[in-house]
Amino acid sequence: MTAAGRIAALALLLLVCLGPHLIAKSIGRSRWPRRFLKAAARTCGARVTTEGEGIAPHSLILANHSSWLDILLLAGATGTRFVSKAEVRDHWLLRWLADQNDTIYIERQDRRAVHGQAAEIAHALADPRPLALFPEGTTGDGRELLPFRPSLLAAVAPAPAGVDVRPVAIDYGAMRTEIGWSDGESGKANALRLLGRRGTFPVVVRLLAPLASGEDRKAMARDARGAIEDALAASNLRTPAL
Repeated sequence: MTAAGRIAALALLLLVCLGPHLIAKSIGRSRWPRRFLKAAARTCGARVTTEGEGIAPHSLILANHSSWLDILLLAGATGTRFVSKAEVRDHWLLRWLADQNDTIYIERQDRRAVHGQAAEIAHALADPRPLALFPEGTTGDGRELLPFRPSLLAAVAPAPAGVDVRPVAIDYGAMRTEIGWSDGESGKANALRLLGRRGTFPVVVRLLAPLASGEDRKAMARDARGAIEDALAASNLRTPAL
């Protein structure tokens, strides 16, 4: 399928889901964002397999980050919401789509705002629906796992009672470098490149064991990164020294 064909299919999918979503949202919680994102991932060519024990309520998911496709895959597999960088709010369409999935926004570059970010994430975790963040803080080229930012884990060091911290490895296998999104590629170019590739590709979403709770954010970041590194070992992913 061409990029234009996939864009048209995604637009049609959005229109089909929009009415039921708005009706469901007006009377309670809508399940349609998860359905839309799962179907969107498939429309983009992803064929997803999920491994591991299901995500419990009130869980914080820590996942590796290679592409905007990660959001579709992870939401479709787990029903999670996301912690997003504040810049997403500057694009009206992306913000509207993110808002439908109850995304929360934080200023990741402002170190002075760490306490406020932690409070916002902790408040979000009071809701049973899982919450996901990408501790690398950015996408990569698919060749290596970037260092995890401990500041993003302030809300779960230690984890509140009843909250699991779950590392999740998104494994594109042999497709990892083709899927990866590096700094040198614009968002538009990346989207057209991925949407324009022909055929399908397998992805494994590995739900790993919960981390032990503790007060050391750096240790938690290191443990999460190590668990994901081990889960991606079969893909020969490089992991630069911390």
